[in-house]
This record gives sequence, C-alpha cells and structure tokens, in this order.
Amino acid sequence: MEQSESEAKLTEAKSIIGIVIEAARERLREVSNKIWENPEIAMEEVKAHFLLTNFLEKEGFEVERSFVLKTAFRATFYTPASKTDATAVNACIVCEYDALPEIGHACGHNLIAEAGLAAAIGIKAVMEKYPDLKLKLTVMGTPAEEEGSGKIHLIRGGAFKGVDFAMMVHPFPFNAIYPNVLSIVQIDIVYKGKSAHAAAFPWEGVNALDAAVSGYTSVSHMRQQLKPAWRVHGIITNGGIKPNIIPEKAELTYDLRAPNNLEMEELRNKIHGCLQAGATATGCTVEILEKEIPCSNMKSNSILGELYRSNVMPGIKYGDIESDRNTPSFSTDMGDLSYQVPSIHPTYSINTNYPNHTSGFTDDANTSESHELTLKAGVCMARTAVEVVFKPGVLEQIKQEFSKQ
Repeated sequence: MEQSESEAKLTEAKSIIGIVIEAARERLREVSNKIWENPEIAMEEVKAHFLLTNFLEKEGFEVERSFVLKTAFRATFYTPASKTDATAVNACIVCEYDALPEIGHACGHNLIAEAGLAAAIGIKAVMEKYPDLKLKLTVMGTPAEEEGSGKIHLIRGGAFKGVDFAMMVHPFPFNAIYPNVLSIVQIDIVYKGKSAHAAAFPWEGVNALDAAVSGYTSVSHMRQQLKPAWRVHGIITNGGIKPNIIPEKAELTYDLRAPNNLEMEELRNKIHGCLQAGATATGCTVEILEKEIPCSNMKSNSILGELYRSNVMPGIKYGDIESDRNTPSFSTDMGDLSYQVPSIHPTYSINTNYPNHTSGFTDDANTSESHELTLKAGVCMARTAVEVVFKPGVLEQIKQEFSKQ
C-alpha cells in the first residue's frame, strides 16, 4: 500500500535522525567521556553544565545558562513555523549529569546527557528539513537528581510551563518502558534525653540512644505488616559520645518508599507512630524532620510509552507492562515532572552485571558498548518525539490520558 504524504515524511524523518546521530557519535561520546572523567555532585555540575550548553549552542540552540538553578539550563530550537505560533508542539528532552560522592557516575548520568544530546540533534535535523513543522524543541538540563531534587525546583520555577510532553532515558542493567518508580520521603529523627554518668548516677539520665533503638526496633517489627511494594531503610547516625555517658541525643535517618503518594502518606503515618513510641517508652522527646523535598512516583504516559516501544532499535527487547512492574524499584524527581506534563522515563540495559550505585556500574558507564546502546536510546527518543508531531491526533490522545491520570 502506498504511503500517505505524512507517512512518507515520517519515514524520511526517522531516517534523518539515524543518519545525523550516527555522524555525530564521536562528538557525543567525547562530551559523555568528559562528564564521566570529571564527576560533579549535586548542584556543583559546573563542568558538565559548560560542556552541554556549549555543545547545544554550537548546534544552533538558544541557550539559557544557569536557568532557575546555577547548574541548570534550557536550550530551545524552533522551526520558522513555530517561532510565533502558540499552538506549536513543545517537546522536551530531559538531561541529567550529576554524579555520586566518591564513586562518580555510578548511575550513568553521563550517558543520560549523551542520549539527550543525541535526541536533540536528531530532532533538530528533522525540524531543519521540514521548516513548516509546528514544533518547538526544549532541552532541559536538570541538575541534582541524586540529592536535591533539581527537577522539583525547576517545576516550582516555572521551567516546564508550556511543555506538551517530556521524556528521558536512564541506563540500568535492565530494559523497562514503565519502570517501577516509587515515591520517596527522606526523614531525619532526633531524640533528646538527659545526660548522666553511666556508672555513678545512671538513674539521673534519660537515654536518647535507648529511644532510638526502641524506635528502630519498632519499625523493624512492623515490617511483617508492610505492603510488598513498600520500602523502609534506615540507619542510626548518632548514638552518643562515650559509653560512660548516658546519651542525651541520638539521631537516625530513614528513606521511605511507596508506589504512590497516597500510600506514602499511609506508610509515613505508620513509621511516625513507631518512632514516637520510642520516645514515649523512654521519656525522651523526638523531632521528625523531612530531610529533602519528597519525590513522587512516576505516572508514565502509555500512549507515549507505546510510541517509544514501536521505535526501539532492532535487537533490543522490552517486556510488557506487567513484566516492567517486576523490575527493581527506584525513585527519581522525574516522577514529579510526570505529574505536571505527560512523561516517560524508559530504562535501557548497558549490558552490565553490576547494579546502579556501585563502582562496577561506574566502570561500565564508560565502555564502547554502553555508548553504543545510549545512542540507540537517543535515536528512539528522537523518533518518538517526531512521531507525536507527524501523526494526527496522537498528542491529543497523550493529553487525554494525562488528564485522566
């Protein structure tokens, strides 16, 4: 059957994307390598910010450096048809580039940035080929994913206003279009009692460490009643000064994770009750503080997700939605963005035997194979984005699903 004009244009657009990204592979890898070789933790990604913004500026993007946050950026490319047209589709590609303390790019954010650049230049090439295309491309540089919830600060600063849909990809040991992204709350707990000489006058003391241990134990005892998808992990960060001094202060830190914000509230209340019980049992006081901005679960848009699936490169296999639910869980501030605009956050395997946040993963985030797989993910993102624009009614379907979510 003969293709329609729009179908023929889409086929050509997808071909252009593959050709352009392939031609730029060495330049893309160079940027990724430099980010990998110079790991920078949250809010300190100065070199990465420079590398990415310079690359995009040389590609003809309008670049806003230190956008809302010091190491964030926004890069924009328009077609002549979209420059002054408020109805033009605004597609957003999201980049991350912060590293972890001590072990560097153990979550592969150098590859996320590389995939984002690849997708950006692929989409831009299509926009240059079809100047009448009503498409605006936004590349959002989002720092501090590992700690600091950079995307939430950007959301609050209005950075994503006007975006029609957003996507990013993330390297993992597995492929998932709808990864198991949980809500997360991080809390600090401070117990306060009264110090005393532990040998001479122990009855004068109120033991804050006992309160911490009691609270910690209560949480552990409650695990049998936790729902299967809930995650609770904590440590005692301060247990006192010396053994012969009744501790007047003890501290813990916990991460709480749940499949969505409603279940998070239920989990939070249970944990607070356990921690409060430790104070009540020992006569101490307790203060429970949320350590960082909580992150929401991911509401992946299935229309966008299935478009991504249809554009996966040959040889790469993704399971169905049910199998994705059984993949290892994690949390990210991309979840909060998915509450603001239709979004997807597919993971892609870099064929590593090491989990994220390990030194082995750091090494594997800079191999020839990981770069090759990253470029394929970038091609897939770019083809997904242009398909939304070329296929009539698809954006409306994406938005309808989002409004129902």
